[in-house]
Parts: sequence; C-alpha cells; structure tokens
Amino acid sequence: MGHKVHPYGFRLGVSRTWTAKWYADKDYTDLLKEDISIRLLVTKRLASASVSGVEIERGINHVTVTIHTAKPGIVIGKGGANVELLRQQVGALTTRKVKLEVKEIRQPELDAGLVAANISQQLARRIAFKKAMKQAVQRTMKAGAKGVKIAVAGRLGGSEMARREWDKEGRIPLGTLRADISYAQVHALTTYGRIGVKVWIYRGEVAAEKPRREIAPQPAIVGQVG
Repeated sequence: MGHKVHPYGFRLGVSRTWTAKWYADKDYTDLLKEDISIRLLVTKRLASASVSGVEIERGINHVTVTIHTAKPGIVIGKGGANVELLRQQVGALTTRKVKLEVKEIRQPELDAGLVAANISQQLARRIAFKKAMKQAVQRTMKAGAKGVKIAVAGRLGGSEMARREWDKEGRIPLGTLRADISYAQVHALTTYGRIGVKVWIYRGEVAAEKPRREIAPQPAIVGQVG
C-alpha cells in the first residue's frame, strides 16, 4: 500500500504556513463553517479572475481575507467597485469587520492551482488531454521551474473505462522538506464525467529559518603579565 502525504500538510511549520490563521476553543465549528462559506463565495464570484488561493486570518473582532490572483484588475474592478461589493458580500457571512487584500501572482505558470485550472478548462472544451498536459509542462519548465508532474484520471477522451495518465519533466523531490513544492488538485466537469487533474511543481529550495542561539557573554579574565 502506498502512503501518500499531501505536500502542504507535510511541510507545515517548516517551509509552509497555514492558509487559515486563527485559534478558537468554543466557536471552532462556527468559525470553520464561516471559513468554508467565505472560500466558496470568493471562488464562485471570482471564477474568471484566475484565483489560486484564499488565506483567512482572524483577530478579536476582524477578519482579513487575502486573495491570491493572476488577474488583480478583474478582482479590484473599476475604481475598486468589484472588491468593495465582494467585501460587503463576505461581511454578510460574518459578524466581524472584514478586510480584503489582493495579492498578484507574478508567474502564473509556476502556480499549480492555475496550471491545473487551465488544463481542466481545456479538457472541458474537449481538447486532447495529452496535448494539454504537454503544453502545460513545456510552459512551466520555460518559466523557470526545476520540475513538474501532471496527472489526469477519469474517462479520458470519452472512453468507457477510466484510466490514469501522467507526464513529467525534471525532478519532484516530495520527500525533501525544504523543497518548495506547489501542488493542486482540480476537477474538470466534462460531458462524459468528472476528470481529476493533479499538478506538482518544484520551484527550488527554501532555506528553513533556524532559531538563533543566544551566546552567553564570557567573563573577563584579569591576570598579571610579566
């Protein structure tokens, strides 16, 4: 039996941090439901804005929602109209004060979420899966990745029996904690069923921060010379 570990959960606290930063004792379930509803709303409202991820950070009476997108112009809108409307809609889901932040993804070819979403859109448009995978691998490697692996599974090409195909270039050190691995899983809703798309992108190594060791001052030694 294989023991597959999620690349993000494996690296939490070493080279990655949490996408939800808050702590609660009694209200945990209510806040978790709130988080899920906020993520669903953002994903639905910004379906065409190339959103890769949503980070939620909570304070005593405020919620900060950070949206990572390759198209910040669509998220913000003309004169900030879209982002203000989204802030009001998110505010309707929570009793706390909402703050929205938009962060631009400079290289969408190196983001697994955006690469997987692009492949799933192509599969929905009935483009050959091998062509979609090969082009995505070439674009990602050209953008400066050190390795990429793409796997698709389901009724590929409309065949009766589901199967799994994959393409890979470079190296993907999943067992190395300091390796910066971008991972995503997206479902393509085609006319003949659901096809799963998984993408792993190796972007180099991240130096893990080591705690500083405090060096105790040495006592001065006074002696006679001569």
